[in-house]
Amino acid sequence: MSELVIKDLHVSVKGKPILKGVNLTLRQGETLALLGPNGHGKSTLLSAIMGHPSFTVDSGSITLDGKDVLAMTVDERSKAGVFLAMQYPPEIPGVNSADFYKAAMNERRERPMSLFQFFSGLQAAYKEIGIPFEMSNRNLNEGFSGGERKRNEILQMKLLDPKFALLDEIDSGLDVDAMQIVAKAIEEEEAKGKGFLVVSHYARLYEMIHPTRAAVMVNGRIAVEGGPELIKRIDTQGYEWIKTELGIPVEKEEGPMNKVSIGVCATKEALGK
Repeated sequence: MSELVIKDLHVSVKGKPILKGVNLTLRQGETLALLGPNGHGKSTLLSAIMGHPSFTVDSGSITLDGKDVLAMTVDERSKAGVFLAMQYPPEIPGVNSADFYKAAMNERRERPMSLFQFFSGLQAAYKEIGIPFEMSNRNLNEGFSGGERKRNEILQMKLLDPKFALLDEIDSGLDVDAMQIVAKAIEEEEAKGKGFLVVSHYARLYEMIHPTRAAVMVNGRIAVEGGPELIKRIDTQGYEWIKTELGIPVEKEEGPMNKVSIGVCATKEALGK
């Protein structure tokens, strides 16, 4: 069974510390919900795992089956089996979607797949994700709505077939029908034994995909780990108990922490946009 192991990870952005000693292990077949107030490092952790150049790893380690992930380039991490569904997928003008997917998939093969094999798989994936196949002829994410971009990320995940999928607020911008499609796709990949690290401020998604574990990130560290019952507790009680029960002061407070639930965080983000 594959393991993605993070030990004492410190990450900064332009000299400002964000992650301050993260320890976390993700195994294939697990779905780990990563919770925490906004601005405490969840997206930074996912970006650092994938190798985003804006994030500097100051110390610590990330290993995949004992291999040093930090020594790998971004494409090497992808080929090793790590996938990141971005919170804000960018437009890529001039890059045809189908050509992009074909090139990415062939990079993982000893021999390029036939056009018939590629288009058969692509059509099936588009149908499953509920996106018109005609969109494969458009440039990657260009002119796409927020929901279409997020479903495109799940489409890529299915095509690339990673060991571990890091999902950064994949549900934001999705209507109820689109969320159900995305959740179903995640569940199908869970059944195949993939490992998931999922960041969301929407308890509904977690109810749909049934995480096996949960971890709460506060002040750039993992404050507590446990079972999925943590999700319900935070959604109903907020984060105040992190201070009162664990003695961990919550920095960057956005008002009383007992009123910051999973759903409230999502609402604030939407209003901010």
